[in-house]
Amino acid sequence: MLLDHIHQPEDLKHLTTEQLEQLAAEIREFLVEKLSVTGGHLAPNLGVVELTIALHYLFDSPDDKFIFDVGHQSYVHKILTGRKDRFDTLRMYKGLCGFVKRSESEHDVWEAGHSSTSLSAAMGMAVARDLKKASNRVVAVIGDGALTGGMALEALNHIGHEKRNLMVILNDNEMSIAPNVGALHNYLGRIRSDRHYVKAKEEVEYLLKKIPAIGGTLAKTAEKLKDSFKYLVVPGVWFEELGFTYLGPVDGHNLPLLLETLKQADKVIGPVLVHVITLKGKGYSPAEADSQNWHGASPYKIESGKMIKAVGPPMYTEVFGNTLIELARQDERVVAITPAMPSGSGLIKFASIFPERMFDVGIAEQHAATFSAGLASEGLKPVFAVYSTFLQRAYDQVVHDICRANLNVAFAIDRAGFVGPDGETHQGIYDIAYLRSIPNLTLMMPKDENELRHMMKTAVDYNDGPIAVRYPRISGLGVSMDEPLKSIPIGTWEVLRPGEDAAILAVGPMIPVALEAAELMAKEGVGVRVVNARFIKPMDEAMLLQLAKEDLPMITLEEGAQMGGFGSGVMEFYSSQNLHGMRVKIIGVPDYFVEHGSVAEQRQEVGFTSERLVAELQALVPRKRQRA
Repeated sequence: MLLDHIHQPEDLKHLTTEQLEQLAAEIREFLVEKLSVTGGHLAPNLGVVELTIALHYLFDSPDDKFIFDVGHQSYVHKILTGRKDRFDTLRMYKGLCGFVKRSESEHDVWEAGHSSTSLSAAMGMAVARDLKKASNRVVAVIGDGALTGGMALEALNHIGHEKRNLMVILNDNEMSIAPNVGALHNYLGRIRSDRHYVKAKEEVEYLLKKIPAIGGTLAKTAEKLKDSFKYLVVPGVWFEELGFTYLGPVDGHNLPLLLETLKQADKVIGPVLVHVITLKGKGYSPAEADSQNWHGASPYKIESGKMIKAVGPPMYTEVFGNTLIELARQDERVVAITPAMPSGSGLIKFASIFPERMFDVGIAEQHAATFSAGLASEGLKPVFAVYSTFLQRAYDQVVHDICRANLNVAFAIDRAGFVGPDGETHQGIYDIAYLRSIPNLTLMMPKDENELRHMMKTAVDYNDGPIAVRYPRISGLGVSMDEPLKSIPIGTWEVLRPGEDAAILAVGPMIPVALEAAELMAKEGVGVRVVNARFIKPMDEAMLLQLAKEDLPMITLEEGAQMGGFGSGVMEFYSSQNLHGMRVKIIGVPDYFVEHGSVAEQRQEVGFTSERLVAELQALVPRKRQRA
């Protein structure tokens, strides 16, 4: 196999075009085989095999900079840059990262797990190159879905203005994670389908070549004539108006054509955009047929394409989606908003039942937040379903447009806490700290899937400002679902286990850990009270004062950043009450980025275990003899 002899990009340089095509087929076979065991972003990577080969064949990484937007489509890049032998560890604890990662390889010059950042980074690298008087290439690869992100549009505008040498490759597969939406997507569709432009352009160039020795004025007239064909047959010529030389669209799976187009692009002075049409899932029929579900695949059977999924209680995401349907049937004000994640956020069924009340705004979290504010200002009840890590991108809109105006927006914050294989770029561990400080916002987290349902009811019924419920990327506990749905009194906690010697204030999925530790301490004769601190803000101040009155040492436990999190809020309350002698141990995620692995491994790494809690309790509470 050719692939066995490819260890670094230099190994590509001596191959013929036919051999490169053979290598592309072998890489697809390799990816399908390896990801059937580990899972991962299969469809996006199958779509960029030829494109990635062409880049490494023509250019010289790492001197030439390749910036992959999002980074989940970098598997082929990793294969070609010496990491093929580590693919058995993909997305596993201490294994190969599923995104571009600077510490992994000198060829990974930019790392990102969020979309729409590549063009800004590329512009920075291009300016740095010019200031250093270097001559390396800078190439950004961005998808058509990511191009709808406001940051990408801002960067396009700046790049066109500066006119630095910079190559942008638009990987147009008509699909990000969900089907793309918006005017820009429709514009690209018109370019893809318009073959008259290419033919007209060729005819003009042919005619011009027939004219001998055109002098000054006539040459300018000829150029205007050629340009007029663009304006006649291409809707908008938008990229060229922004200052780019536009090449394409070109078939991203036709290697000879792709290589020739990239060679032409490399000769352009100033910014150039190469519009490449690819097929997500290319070469594996199940992924071609359903690239949305194969965007991020769990392990699967290669022959049938059937994904191997664990049997058990429903995921919190599924419970959320079903509950929102139930609430929407009861309340016509309820509408759902998602930034390009209808499937991941559990809203596919909602969209089919209430298509007129479902809004996928594309990769545009900032717009989604302010759009929700606009809906709420007119008396609707928007439910903004968003991953914790992606809500970070709309922080200013949450502060300025929603909370400052005290609008009735409900946030359904999915993937709160550790997210497992997606790792540090996707960990949902910062939202408590960055939301808790915002005035007017109520923040809660359920102990199980049944409480999530009632929290959703609470959020929809709440009409005193913005309210958020955060929930993890795991299966529920398998508890029974009681009816009917009911609102939970705002700011109230509940005692799940009595105890007179110490207390654990636990949030969400940390409650089973706290209960297990309390059971172990009971065997030592120590009674530990376990509190479901379901409202992170406002907290149950009456219960906190009661704990102080009893002078109970306590531990706060949250799957969120320790700095500025729930535990900090407890200490701030006691400080405000001048209760400075309280014995409080805060346990949260330490001040570093926790890498990929399973959720269980991530929790083990940071000490979210009953054994750790027992050790901390033993340090807080004088040891007692075990009661008879």
